[in-house]
Amino acid sequence: MKHALHTRIAADIGGTFTDVAAFDEKSSRLLLGKTLSTPQKLVDGISQGVQKAQTAFADSSLFLHGSTVAINTMLERTGARTALLITQGFKDIYEIGRINRPDAYNLFFHKHVPLIERALRFEVPERITAEGDIHLPLDEAAVHALCDQMIQEKVQAVAILLLHCYRNPNHEQRVKAIVRERMPHCFVSASHELSQEYREFERCSTVVANAYIGPKVSDYVAEISEHIEHDGFKGSFLIVQSTGGLYESAQAQQECIRMLESGPAAGVVGAQALCRELGLQNAVAFDMGGTTAKAGVIYHGEVLTTSAALVGGYNQALPVQIPMVDVFEVGTGGGSIAKVDVSGALKVGPQSAGAQPGPACYGNGGDLPTVTDANLVLGRIAADRFLGGEMHLDMKAAEAAILKHVGHPLGMTAKQAANGILRIATTTMSYAVKGVSTERGLDAASFPLIAYGGAGPLHACAIAREIGMGQVIIPKGPGHFCAFGMLHSDLRYDFVRTWFNKLADVSFTELKGVYKDLVAQGKQALAASRIKATQVSVAYAADMRYVGQEHPVTVDLTDSAIQKGDRHAIKALFDAVHQRRYGTCAPKEAAEIVSLRATVSGVMKKPPLETIERGSSKPVKSAQTGARSVYFAELNKSVMTPTYQRDALRAGNRLVGPALVEEYASITVVLPGDHLRVDEYGNLVIDIERNF
Repeated sequence: MKHALHTRIAADIGGTFTDVAAFDEKSSRLLLGKTLSTPQKLVDGISQGVQKAQTAFADSSLFLHGSTVAINTMLERTGARTALLITQGFKDIYEIGRINRPDAYNLFFHKHVPLIERALRFEVPERITAEGDIHLPLDEAAVHALCDQMIQEKVQAVAILLLHCYRNPNHEQRVKAIVRERMPHCFVSASHELSQEYREFERCSTVVANAYIGPKVSDYVAEISEHIEHDGFKGSFLIVQSTGGLYESAQAQQECIRMLESGPAAGVVGAQALCRELGLQNAVAFDMGGTTAKAGVIYHGEVLTTSAALVGGYNQALPVQIPMVDVFEVGTGGGSIAKVDVSGALKVGPQSAGAQPGPACYGNGGDLPTVTDANLVLGRIAADRFLGGEMHLDMKAAEAAILKHVGHPLGMTAKQAANGILRIATTTMSYAVKGVSTERGLDAASFPLIAYGGAGPLHACAIAREIGMGQVIIPKGPGHFCAFGMLHSDLRYDFVRTWFNKLADVSFTELKGVYKDLVAQGKQALAASRIKATQVSVAYAADMRYVGQEHPVTVDLTDSAIQKGDRHAIKALFDAVHQRRYGTCAPKEAAEIVSLRATVSGVMKKPPLETIERGSSKPVKSAQTGARSVYFAELNKSVMTPTYQRDALRAGNRLVGPALVEEYASITVVLPGDHLRVDEYGNLVIDIERNF
């Protein structure tokens, strides 16, 4: 008799912890597991998390995974020895870039540093015009000669960028075939497979990044696949893309760049699912883990995305031209290291203590103070209750580290120094929230803040006060929320085609034909998947700009406007997006279309949100687990603060801060004057006191 597979497992690997969420369809239960990440062999952390969730791969029909391995390989510059094959005469466009200089008067400004040194950039004799015609035939003998050079240079990965291949990919396809034949053990990536848009620098940077991280990410995905199969897994293995959608693990091994922000994207998808259940149209999703803090936005019920991103910070960033959730990230997490610089200023992050050795209080050899150490010293974390008591923290080590590296240099007590660390961390993390809201033309103060990640609930109320937000929502299982979000993701394929046309001159017959082709590609990709979607959804968008502008904005188009050929409706949509993004628009100015986009999603069955037992406004006595001294800057003193066990709270319960709500993988800090209520799903809804 065939064994029934009734579980879906999702695993998110972060810089400090690995989180697992599993949905048991038989019992309708959500199972959670959390363990320290295992940097030497990341798959071990997944196995330990699955065991802690009390489930097994042998019982699972679906394994969903998100990881920081792709982004970390790029940021840490630990990728493969990579070569670039590019159209003759253009070998330096990757280094020249866009000549962006964000701060004209910054004497310490440095340009981006390419992932490939100039000596490994080779020119290919060929040329295709912007219309897709062959101007200069491909010199195949020259490509073979270049393969000889790359073999001699012991190249491990090859990126191919030929001009205007988005119009005609024939030359790129042929070059890739030759390289794969001559260098069968090499990872080879061609730009047209990743992006069908113009802008040669951005496409070049994208394909180089994919090739650079390719061998490491591909081996990593293959290792996980082999490992879970050994554990009896017979289902489908899917990876979370940077859009929050899912794609096949086999595709992920070739198009590695699409999983660059997989973990953070899944968290925003989880926040979107929560918004649907709570009837919220808008929210800011805030994720704070051990290494970084990230924020994304749900606007009018949809996750805000972008068609390109800068990886590595604006000043020295390398662009990646793929669709992804619009996430702003800062290097502040629970493991972020605090230090006093040469000028005597206190700084927090972006360096992190990571999982090994971790914060000083972990007792694993770390002796540098972190945000987690500061929370412990201030009483917000209990040394004997961390991770449900599984991991005992060392208070003396935390105090010693803070005094040595912060307190003594600044003439402060341990508590004063710890409070300073948290205040700086709060301000830095507020930049992430502002980066996806205020800087996008949205009023952050009018949005609720959905906070998750192991450290998010510790700081959410302080961040909300910093920005002026009125409400914070802490979902159930915040320490596992990104993994939970994966269970709400859909199969998703995004396609784009550069298509220059003034809006006034657009042939809607031709436009519909382009969209039809893009949608057909998406449906073909869904059909090739082993996953059977419950339904197929299609979304349309266009990159548009005013005539004479350089950079476009992405505008979501309605099916009605496309079918009716309604230029006025499309122009009005574009004006509205431009107004929101830049604070201005020009309704009387002519607009043009740059690119057409189609997203095809295979909608998957989602686990329902569980409701909890209802209680009175006052929690039962057993919910309060005691009280401890906690320092609050708002009161400028330490006060005895009641602690509550989250699992014992019931729907309708209310608390007034200061209070601490503890659970297995996180602690929610309710600041003095804030009001907390528990909703029917067990979410903690906190109304922020505005008078502080």
